[in-house]
Amino acid sequence: MTTKTAQLRDSGSRASQIQWEEDSPLSMTIETRQGEITTKYGKFVGGVSDQIEVIEVDTGAVRALILPTRGMGIWKIEKDGVSFSWDSPISGPVHPTQVPIHDPSGIGWLEGFDELVVRCGLESNGAPEHDANGNLTYPLHGRVGNLPAQSLSIEFDEASGRLDVIGEVIESRLFIKRLRMRSRVRFQAGNAEISLLDDVTNDLSKPATMQLLYHINVGHPVLDAGSVLEAPLARLAPKDELSASEMETWNQFDGPESGFSERVYFAELRSDENSSTTAMLRSSGSDRGLAVSFNTSGLPKFIIWKNTAATSDGYVTGLEPATNFPNQRSYEANQGRVVELQPDETVAFRVTLEPLTTTEDVERVNERIQDLRGDLDPEIHDKPKEGWSPR
Repeated sequence: MTTKTAQLRDSGSRASQIQWEEDSPLSMTIETRQGEITTKYGKFVGGVSDQIEVIEVDTGAVRALILPTRGMGIWKIEKDGVSFSWDSPISGPVHPTQVPIHDPSGIGWLEGFDELVVRCGLESNGAPEHDANGNLTYPLHGRVGNLPAQSLSIEFDEASGRLDVIGEVIESRLFIKRLRMRSRVRFQAGNAEISLLDDVTNDLSKPATMQLLYHINVGHPVLDAGSVLEAPLARLAPKDELSASEMETWNQFDGPESGFSERVYFAELRSDENSSTTAMLRSSGSDRGLAVSFNTSGLPKFIIWKNTAATSDGYVTGLEPATNFPNQRSYEANQGRVVELQPDETVAFRVTLEPLTTTEDVERVNERIQDLRGDLDPEIHDKPKEGWSPR
């Protein structure tokens, strides 16, 4: 077995052999071919996207845009001419220096939010939290999605046709924390699946705790009036009273609606003997969909975010595997929903995305979800569940 590694840059160097391409939205590109997979590296120029690094990977079956500068997030993917993304009012990608994470309101994170996949964490991943004096202690969804990768490389295995885009993102503060996420975004030649293999390590000599949530956001054309979320529910509860008022349609989606207020549902999903599970958003015609598979041993919670606002206001829904529910960190810690890490300990998280563009593919994934459901009835709560949502 032969594995080749291309080091795009490390902590102390910049990319070399950069070429200008006139028709590209990127200022600088390095284009290479590994077997049947084409990769392109470059940077955006101008405005809030200035100097954001981007890697385009085309496997022949899917094309993806990875943003190392934004925590190794995935901006968009495309398959068979169908875009898997959403139209955020933000019009990014936004460079982290332009995102006021520590804005006193706690919600500055929203000024950079427009990716298909953005990670939330690593110290906290939920609602903003302030101390008794009104000072911000934990900003909305944490910092990792607005931290640049410290190193960046591409690894290609010739025998299997597998390609990994590898980056390390470090969230650190002297005396407080050093959480290191080594992320592999994995592709296979001729295959449309994209896997996120993230390993988080506590680099300090004292114990630490962490949280992680994968905010996977889908808009048009997969999301439309009549779209349905399929999931093998074990348990489900609304986050709040507004969400509770629509429990009968928790997994059904309407078209864009001006003034719509978000609804959120907390869930635990059934999994197979390997702790693997799958959820899927399918279009009204069942000819398009996005399947999200993950390992419940590391990501035991699943959040559904419904935000079917006007198209110009951000028509989107979120499918969110997570270590915990995205409440304030202190509440989640009191419920035991933080990941404990001993010094030098590493914990692994695995998520796979599969864009679906045919009725046959959608039906295939739906059959897997039905198998996971089995004959057991899920535990459904009509009101926010004690211990899941603060009272």
